[in-house]
Amino acid sequence: MDNATICALATPAGGAIGIIRVSGKNAISITDRIFHPAGTHSLTEAKANTVHYGEIIDADHQVIDDVLVSVFRSPHSYTGEDSTEISCHGSRYVLGQVLRRLIDCGCRQAGPGEYTRRAYLNGKMDLSQAEAVADLVAASNRASHQLAISQLKGHFSSELGRLREQLLKMTSLVELELDFSDHEDLEFADRGQLKTLAQKIDDKIIYLARSFKTGNALKQGIPVAIIGKTNVGKSTLLNQLLHEDKAIVSDIDGTTRDIIEDTTEIHGISFRFIDTAGLRKTDDKIEKLGIERTYQKISEAAIILWMVDQQPSDQEIEDIQKRTSDKSLIIVRNKIDKDSSPINVPSKIPVISLSAKQGTHIPELEQKLYIAADIPEINENSVIVTNARHYDALMAGKESIERVLQGLKDNLSGDLLSEDLRICLNQLGEITGGQITPNEVLNNIFKHFCIGK
Repeated sequence: MDNATICALATPAGGAIGIIRVSGKNAISITDRIFHPAGTHSLTEAKANTVHYGEIIDADHQVIDDVLVSVFRSPHSYTGEDSTEISCHGSRYVLGQVLRRLIDCGCRQAGPGEYTRRAYLNGKMDLSQAEAVADLVAASNRASHQLAISQLKGHFSSELGRLREQLLKMTSLVELELDFSDHEDLEFADRGQLKTLAQKIDDKIIYLARSFKTGNALKQGIPVAIIGKTNVGKSTLLNQLLHEDKAIVSDIDGTTRDIIEDTTEIHGISFRFIDTAGLRKTDDKIEKLGIERTYQKISEAAIILWMVDQQPSDQEIEDIQKRTSDKSLIIVRNKIDKDSSPINVPSKIPVISLSAKQGTHIPELEQKLYIAADIPEINENSVIVTNARHYDALMAGKESIERVLQGLKDNLSGDLLSEDLRICLNQLGEITGGQITPNEVLNNIFKHFCIGK
């Protein structure tokens, strides 16, 4: 790790208040060089976790700004290093002048994610918790916020820690047998018990890996495709759900020729709505491309809203059911302000009647969407995988532990079992960084952070 003292703006410029973060061996002494305290004590004499009022001065001893400086001493800081945070006015000019003074006195401008990287390298958090910092900054709804908090608090790390303890126990017993292989009468690892333990580990890994589908949907937004014939009100419904005029609405058939997407929040969960081109036969090349994209979006969506404004034919119902057999399908009977007669469809398909134009029964549709999403109750103790890197590591670990299970079934030698157990340990360790990780992996993770984090 670079031992330089780093500085960076930790808040957006242009607000009422701006915070500049300084971290490193000389953080307190460098800040003290540009700080004129209101009292008699310098920052180098300050106790940890204290706040001090004074002025930041330039090289000519002219006042740049009145500030508050918070002092943190190693290891009790975000990075685990000596740190200061300078709270000043949010003017771009003021912030730029303070940063320039810090750099002139020996600081280096921090790179993206460098504070969190130092926190990880100094043992303040593991790698999955470090990634949760970025998720917390990017959280756009209640569910993604709760999942980020859960991961930041280490609940996912604790689950992995318990798995690794079990794997270490298995590995130790198998390798102990190998060490005493010349004593045929000694058996440290009962194969039946090892098989039971390996199966429990496999089941837990599968459970965590399966949660990625939910976690990814919560993070990216649950995709909902709005489909139907031309001029049934798909774009009007999209505008109602988004609470804004996102799509052009017209009585002319085929107005929507391309995919329109946007996201909104329902009961704390993000839904990504996709308005598609109307399904009909057409000779228009551009409209045909839009219809092809509609079928593509049907395959990508988790929930399908099939809009109709009259009774669909049996053949239409059969075709839609085939195309959406692995989706949650909701039929939206639109235009009840003009024709309120009910429609007949299979009882297992939920139906809601509404007027997209007048906005009637939109809350009832939102409730049906929330139910169709089938998202478990999310709180800060929930353990759900949201990161593709974590999912890939879990799947690799699953392959390794299942080789162990097969090896136990085939009565393979302990050295082969031990190798697969170690591979599984390493793969799970990649999630939290519990082993030496290549610099390329670290750089790839932290380069997506913002400056100041």
